[in-house]
Amino acid sequence: MTQTSYAGLAGRVVLITGGASGIGAAFVRAFANQQARVAFLDIDAVAGAALVQEVTAAGAAAPLFVPCDLLDIDALRAAMAKVHGTLGDAAVLVNNAANDQRQVLSEVTPEQFDWMIGVNLKHVFFAAQAVVPQMQALGGGSIINMSSVAWMRGAPALPVYAAAKAAIVGFTNSLAKLAGPSRIRVNAIAPGMVITERQRRLWYPDEKQIAGVVDRHQLRVP
Repeated sequence: MTQTSYAGLAGRVVLITGGASGIGAAFVRAFANQQARVAFLDIDAVAGAALVQEVTAAGAAAPLFVPCDLLDIDALRAAMAKVHGTLGDAAVLVNNAANDQRQVLSEVTPEQFDWMIGVNLKHVFFAAQAVVPQMQALGGGSIINMSSVAWMRGAPALPVYAAAKAAIVGFTNSLAKLAGPSRIRVNAIAPGMVITERQRRLWYPDEKQIAGVVDRHQLRVP
């Protein structure tokens, strides 16, 4: 498959949260292949280090990996400050980190609710808060917030996750109006089922489950 080249990304600083695996790792690889100066945050230090090696072995510049627990906002701010001090103002922020833990509504405790909101929503707000001044200094930028189709389809096993992902869309709309005059684009992406290693291990171990979802798609891939 031919890869499109986006010359405007070359040399630009791109920051990705939750970038060590899954969709986030795909973002890291793709932006690195566009010759962007990539930084990513993740709590998984082993996977993060392995991804840096993988990207450099493929011939791209080494991304900057900063281990970070995004539930700790002070740690998030410190990690983003490290990226800023090392690479400069960010032109792109991808708020990707999330956890789609399945839950039973009647069993969710206040502590579990707070954890789910923290891992799926809170860091999105504060990462954007930290990066907007950098983009204003650059004269523009792009913030991409990862939502989900879960809140649109009413996934019954994802009550808190769906609530957080719906909130991301509301935040995106608000921030877009606020930051737009500074030439900062703010968009939300709502993926459907993406079979990452984690998804296959935890939620879709049976190929028949995957085939059932694919069979409901309106478009067929030959």
